[in-house]
Amino acid sequence: MKQPSLKKNFILSMMYQILKIIMPLLTAPYISRVLGAKNIGIYSYTNSYSMYFTLFAALGTVTYGTREIARVRNDKERRSQLFWEIEILTVLTTSAALIFWGIFTFFNKSDAIYYAVLSFNLLAVMFDISWFYAGIEHFEFTIVWNSIFRVLSVIAMFLFVKKPSDLFIYIFIVAFQNFAGNVGMWTGLSKFICKIDFKTIELKHHFHETLVYFIPTIATSVYNVLDKTLIQLITHNKAENGYYEQANKILDMMKTLTFVALNMVMQSRISYLFEQKKYDEIKRRIHTSVNYVLFMGIGILFGMMGIARTFVPWFFGPGYDRTIVLLEIMSPVVVIIGLSNCLGAQYYTPSGKRKQSANYIIAGSVINFVLNCLFIPHLMSAGAAIATVIAESAITILYVGHCNRYLTWGVILSHLWRKLIAGALMLAVILFINQYMNVGFIALIVQVGVGFSVYCLMLVILRDDFVIDFAKNQLLAKLRH
Repeated sequence: MKQPSLKKNFILSMMYQILKIIMPLLTAPYISRVLGAKNIGIYSYTNSYSMYFTLFAALGTVTYGTREIARVRNDKERRSQLFWEIEILTVLTTSAALIFWGIFTFFNKSDAIYYAVLSFNLLAVMFDISWFYAGIEHFEFTIVWNSIFRVLSVIAMFLFVKKPSDLFIYIFIVAFQNFAGNVGMWTGLSKFICKIDFKTIELKHHFHETLVYFIPTIATSVYNVLDKTLIQLITHNKAENGYYEQANKILDMMKTLTFVALNMVMQSRISYLFEQKKYDEIKRRIHTSVNYVLFMGIGILFGMMGIARTFVPWFFGPGYDRTIVLLEIMSPVVVIIGLSNCLGAQYYTPSGKRKQSANYIIAGSVINFVLNCLFIPHLMSAGAAIATVIAESAITILYVGHCNRYLTWGVILSHLWRKLIAGALMLAVILFINQYMNVGFIALIVQVGVGFSVYCLMLVILRDDFVIDFAKNQLLAKLRH
């Protein structure tokens, strides 16, 4: 198979991640006003339950499948065999999860209508073959189909969600979008696999291996999903879940900008480089990735803290003031998770050390669970936010400390200190502007525009290595043409 273009894949992935950011930017202000914080909270905690079942349905297939396919991507017969073995295993585990989901829905009659339509989340797992395309580094099939149905879902929301009682319709649109996008991926599959003898299918080995990848996946869900469940169980306040859901929605968009597209592309390439034993190149790519994550993450961290009080009322409408506090508390996780995800996707998973990373994630999950139980009764959603920041910090410390020096604190600090100075100055400037302009879209544009300009200008003055390298590369590209 021809070596896929890393630059092309990164651009495609970034375009898709930008689309994933734009869609909520279009729908969230409308949906938050139409449904209200209480209904957003109902969606948040009912969807959190469905996520537990989808995790068991998928096991660790996405991460494991990507790594295994990447290792044999040049052998069509081997990758075809691997594809069907992993996919058949997914069909079986998803079928089992659907049975238990049906039982759960039957015994939760008050929200059964919502749980029933969320079954599409589990069906989406059954048809999800994004891991195969990631392994062979052909992201276009994943991106095109998911993009089509994301756009259609936005149109559907504006057409059919008109009042608070349309919560069922909203949940259906969100769940069906994921299912339909995954089904669409199958249209390009025949180009990359060949016929195999299904009598030779072996599932036992893959089941054992996906369990290894499943452990960190389920552990991660403790602080990605369990927070929402615990807020509802402890506070019995649907609105608190709504505030927390909205804060996470913004943070998810910021994470996408910071590291999701990068790691999606780099994980497959570095799995291939580990197979080729090109360790120096791997270390270089990790350092470059971390520098990018810090550049984006520090800017977003200080920027979000500065504009939250202007952004939230304008974006979500009245009644979401609590979300401002949550964003201010949780903004550091963009950088913290950025570092741990970079190492997870570019070192621990490609090098086959997923089991080791699972131990660190489990430790962070235990910390998060204990702190949630301590903080939520007194601070409600803010307690969950504080617990998340502490738990994510613990995981990142463990990741960096045990990554066999592929990344060190010295390297991080060498890339970080200039960005911290620039970010702090940006925050000071935004807060100064807030004294005179803190309401409406124009104020937000001024804050973002001036803040970003100050951040970049300070990095140039301080001769930050990321900015200098970026400028040199752009100049070299122009000279070549």
